[in-house]
Amino acid sequence: MKSAAIGCFVLALVLIFSVVAYGVSAYNGLVGLDEAVDSAWAQVENVYQRRADLIPNLVATVKGSADFEQDTLNQVIEARSKVGSINVSGTPTAEQMQSFQQAQGGLSSALSRLLVVVERYPDIKSTENFRDLQAQLEGAENRIAVERKRYNEVAQSFNTKRRRFPTSVIAGWFGFDEPKPYFESDQGADKAPTVDFS
Repeated sequence: MKSAAIGCFVLALVLIFSVVAYGVSAYNGLVGLDEAVDSAWAQVENVYQRRADLIPNLVATVKGSADFEQDTLNQVIEARSKVGSINVSGTPTAEQMQSFQQAQGGLSSALSRLLVVVERYPDIKSTENFRDLQAQLEGAENRIAVERKRYNEVAQSFNTKRRRFPTSVIAGWFGFDEPKPYFESDQGADKAPTVDFS
């Protein structure tokens, strides 16, 4: 009788230890993924900042042409200002992500218009400074695409682990109950752009 009680006690201890060990492992996994998402987000902000830092030089170079269309430059300057006004500390919430994407999309659109308009000004296009800035801007856009993809992959890993049972219980207990938002394609990105060379 005594050995059966000891056996039940040992079994209960093993069971409790297993549950606690799983809980610690699940919690540590969520912490690691949460930090990975924060790190990936910081890198996204870094490459967007690189692009924003190139814009004043690009605008100054284009401004040198006296007859250049001022409203196009103003749109770029305003869009950059909107991007600078979006304040996100840490990984964004879904609402912050939407605002961030909207501001960055506006800046991308304004930059695209600027580069299209520059095509009409061969003297600007031919300057070495402008060509260098344009190449740096293209490189920044490529880095942005890569970092957005990496962020989405890490966010997906976090969201998947957070939703799996029984980790979802641990996630709820320790404040990991909010999913990480994803970057989504810009509205209308599924339609081919219209190109008009007239």
